Amino acid sequence: MALIVHKYGGTSMGSTERIRNVAKRVAKWVRAGHQLVVVPSAMSGETNRLLGLAKELSPEVVTPTIQRELDMIAATGEQVSVGLLSIALQQEGMEAVSYSGWQVPIRTDSSYTKARIQSIDDAKVRADLAAGRVVVITGFQGVDEDMNITTLGRGGSDTSAVAVAAAMKADECLIYTDVDGVYTTDPRIVPEARRLHTISFEEMLEMASLGSKVLQIRSVEFAGKYRVPLRVLSSFTPWDIDIDKEAKSGTLITFEEDEKMEQAVVSGIAFNRDEAKVTLLGVPDKPGIAFQILGPVAEANIDIDVIIQNVSQDGKTDFSFTVHRSDYARCLDLLKSVVGPAVQAAQVLGDAKICKVSIVGIGMKSHVGVAAKMFRALSEEGINIQMISTSEIKTSVVIDEKYMELAVRALHKAFELDQEAA
Repeated sequence: MALIVHKYGGTSMGSTERIRNVAKRVAKWVRAGHQLVVVPSAMSGETNRLLGLAKELSPEVVTPTIQRELDMIAATGEQVSVGLLSIALQQEGMEAVSYSGWQVPIRTDSSYTKARIQSIDDAKVRADLAAGRVVVITGFQGVDEDMNITTLGRGGSDTSAVAVAAAMKADECLIYTDVDGVYTTDPRIVPEARRLHTISFEEMLEMASLGSKVLQIRSVEFAGKYRVPLRVLSSFTPWDIDIDKEAKSGTLITFEEDEKMEQAVVSGIAFNRDEAKVTLLGVPDKPGIAFQILGPVAEANIDIDVIIQNVSQDGKTDFSFTVHRSDYARCLDLLKSVVGPAVQAAQVLGDAKICKVSIVGIGMKSHVGVAAKMFRALSEEGINIQMISTSEIKTSVVIDEKYMELAVRALHKAFELDQEAA
């Protein structure tokens, strides 16, 4: 008997018929002798609908007190899902019980809309499993030390599922979604994109951080930290597919490098159009200037991505960085009203029409000339590079948003990702 965590995304839970299929799939695994914990997302579109209602009432800058209420509102979407799925499971003859995050409890910090999990008490869940029940837990949410409901940010149900799997030392965490695995890039942009049978944890972490929508980055971080076996697979295969075949489908995220990974210099192309760039021109080039600029941005709970500081001329330098587009207006206002004047910047500029395109591959560790090949492919398409960021296994460029799809197709072709590794 294995302890398995299933996570189902919003499209998998998008209607009562789909919820019935999820229940049938879960019941199949239980009848095969496994203990099941299920973490579903809200029904597709529900979180957007709920937050849209809130935005109608408060379209201006979101204060901390309003953020608390947004979490209270958004958390109800998952509560509906777990209740409906538990009912569907009971109709399948399964004993099932649903829990909200605060009932488990899943403890988080108090960073509303972006909370981080601190601990999970699994005693109640283990007791239910021992009694033969299927346990259905809300994704995306938890509770802080003052018993305020918190949410983990978009894609947080992935994080919830992996965190539960880690806390309970589950044998495997299966992430069911509307795609059948991790691809070399988005097939909607490159029809020749190929599904990967395996991908290393390092590569998946980079792909998630760079904009791949298959898994939320914090879920991959959890999987890596606690070595949770993780597999991405489709919930739209027939629910009665052979369980052994299903258990080996999709893409396995592995912690073991093998000889085949060495041959794949680049494994995938990631992209993110939800980026914006801000630039401070003519700031004093002196020790501590980066902290003076980025410190207040971090205190405002705004995540920073790519950073570039130009060469000093006459004691002045230019400083650019990227943020998520949803934080752009707030960040730009902060820079213009507080940071810019404080550091004596000559001018503060912004650009919300950029994107980031990245190549990722564990083989880049041992091959030279990979970045040059990337830059040549972009140059041949007339695409100008605004910013560059690198690590051992990835190279990212910031470019004009209108060239994103062209860049992805050019790079996919340049690195021959439509071909199976030899």
